[in-house]
Amino acid sequence: MKNPIYPCLWFDGQAKDAADFYCSIFKNSKISIDTPLVVNFELNGKKIMGLNGGPKFKINQSISFFVTCQTKEETNDIWGRLFEGGKALMAIDTYPWSERYGWLQDKFGLSWQISLAEKDDLKEQITPSMLFTGKQFGRADEAIKLYTSIFKNSSVTTQLHYDEKEHGPGKVLYSEFKLNNHDFIVMDGPGDHDFSFNEGLSFVVDCETQEEIDHYWDELTADGGREDQCGWLKDKFGVSWQIVPTILGKLMSDPTKSHKVMQAFMKMKKFDIEKLVNA
Repeated sequence: MKNPIYPCLWFDGQAKDAADFYCSIFKNSKISIDTPLVVNFELNGKKIMGLNGGPKFKINQSISFFVTCQTKEETNDIWGRLFEGGKALMAIDTYPWSERYGWLQDKFGLSWQISLAEKDDLKEQITPSMLFTGKQFGRADEAIKLYTSIFKNSSVTTQLHYDEKEHGPGKVLYSEFKLNNHDFIVMDGPGDHDFSFNEGLSFVVDCETQEEIDHYWDELTADGGREDQCGWLKDKFGVSWQIVPTILGKLMSDPTKSHKVMQAFMKMKKFDIEKLVNA
């Protein structure tokens, strides 16, 4: 798939332990890259990057993984195994929106929403879910419109709003959408919360050309976004993205070039493919 989008989890030396833990729980899971800095793995076929970035950032509840399960037994099993060393944010129980649902934070700080799938949608999947809280509350719909305008093959598949009498017009209770055929969920979170979007969980976009890098970088940093180092940026909602050339992995695996390539991109904000190749 062109321009794949996948989550990156920030750890302080725990990326391999976390990857092993998650791969032991979910089907069709494996570790594909294992280095001191980066551990890439797949859970039920979904690519995730684990980054040993140090103590600077910590994963919080602003972005969780929403897991739909095919049976009640599977829902209970995944909840129980992820709960080991973690804490419940919403106890697993019956709720108006699901026969079996719970929200937890695992021992590595990552949040999970575990839910029994509806009978007409028995797909088992893991979907990133963004919660717009605090100053960002009420901006979920704006974010959906921005993201689906930037990425190709995008669509909104489900959108439910809060009662206007309760929270005012336009607040998103729950929405599912696709960016380049990758599934995402967003919700507006009313009330007081002690967390907001940060670098603890970012989204990586792999790009084949400089034109693609320029497009995503310029669109996502526009109107109040922020450029950071080494291909990182924040959009105007505070969500972190990494816009990365696909050739970077090949360049970094070449022992004759890797040091010069690293020196080159450490000086960059937006990646410049030509400068990396010629380093």
